[in-house]
Amino acid sequence: MAEERRFGVGYALAPKKQQSFIQDSLVDLARSRGVDLVRIDTEKELADQGPFDCVLHKLYGQDWRRQLEAFRVKNPNAVIVDSPEAIERLHNRISMLQVVSELKIEHESDTFGIPKQIVIYDKETLFDRPAWEGLKFPVIAKPLVADGSAKSHKMALVFNHDGLNNLKPPIVLQEFVNHGGVIFKVYVVGGYVKCVKRKSLPDVSEEEKLGSLEGLLSFSQVSNLATNERTDDKYYKMMHLDDTEMPPQSFITDIARGLQRGLKLNLFNFDVIRDARFGNRYLIIDINYFPGYAKMPGYETILTDFFCDIVQKKEEGEVEKIGLESYEALSCDKEVRKTLSNDGDDGAVRNIEEDPIQV
Repeated sequence: MAEERRFGVGYALAPKKQQSFIQDSLVDLARSRGVDLVRIDTEKELADQGPFDCVLHKLYGQDWRRQLEAFRVKNPNAVIVDSPEAIERLHNRISMLQVVSELKIEHESDTFGIPKQIVIYDKETLFDRPAWEGLKFPVIAKPLVADGSAKSHKMALVFNHDGLNNLKPPIVLQEFVNHGGVIFKVYVVGGYVKCVKRKSLPDVSEEEKLGSLEGLLSFSQVSNLATNERTDDKYYKMMHLDDTEMPPQSFITDIARGLQRGLKLNLFNFDVIRDARFGNRYLIIDINYFPGYAKMPGYETILTDFFCDIVQKKEEGEVEKIGLESYEALSCDKEVRKTLSNDGDDGAVRNIEEDPIQV
C-alpha cells in the first residue's frame, strides 16, 4: 500500500506571533488533513531546511530576504506566503493606502475612500500651516513607517497646533473622522473574508476639539478623553456596539477582492470606519499584514483550508491562482482576518513583535 503523500508547511514567525498562531488545535487539524506545520529554525539557513511545499513567514530584514531568495532558487516549486516585495508596500502608511484609490468598485448605495492625509518629513513643514491647511483638527499623527515595531505604534490624537510640538517627523497626519466609536476589521485569508466590529476611538465633540487637553493625546491615554458623563464603559454601553449595523457583505467582499489583487497578498486585514456624517460612506484607514488570526473563532479551519488550497493548486501546477480567485467555487460568504508588517534594513533577520494597540 502506497504511503500517504504529506505536505510540509514551514513557518518562520517571531516568538510572540508563533505562540499565538501555532496552536495545538491548528497543528492537529492540519495534520489530520495531510499538512504538517514545521517550525523553521532561524539560526540555520532556510535553504538547508525542509523539504517544504510552502513557507509561511513574517520576518523581515535583508538577510531574511536573501534566505528566501536562496530557498526559492533551490526549491522553485515551493510557495512562499507572502512575497517580501508585496509585504513591503504595507510598511509605508502612504503607499499602503494608495491601492485604495486604484480600486474600481461600484455599489448601488455605498461609497468608500480614505481620510485626508499628508506626509510631514521635517519639523519645518510640520509648523508650516499653509502646507497642510486642507486638513482640519483633530488629526491622528502616525509614524510614516508601519513595520510593526513599538515605535511604529506611537500614535496620537492632536486637537490643535499646540499638540504638534511633541511630534517627531517623519509622520503621517490623517484627518480624524467621527465614526461612532466603532471600527470594522476585515480579515482576509486567501479567498476567505470576514468582517467583525470592534471598539474604536470615541467620537470627538466640538468642545473637545476646542479644548486644551494639552493639544495632544496618545492612544494609550484615550480613556482620558472621557468626561464625567462618559467613562469608557458608559460610553460604549450607550453606543450599543452589538446593535451597530455591519457594512454590506458584498460591498466589503468586493473591496477585499480588489485589495488582494492590487496588493498581491494572501494574508492581511484592513480597518474600515463609517463616516458619521454620511451613513453610507466608508473610509479605509489602515492595512496590515498577517494579523492575529487566532483571535477569530474557527481560525483553525480557515487556515487549514487555505493550506489545502495551496497544496491542491501546487499539485495542479496552478500556484499563481492561489488567493481569492481560487476560492470562487467555495464562495466568499465566509470569514477572515488581517495584520501589520515590519521591515528592517540592518541586514539581520528581524523578529519584531506585534503590538496589541488597535487604531
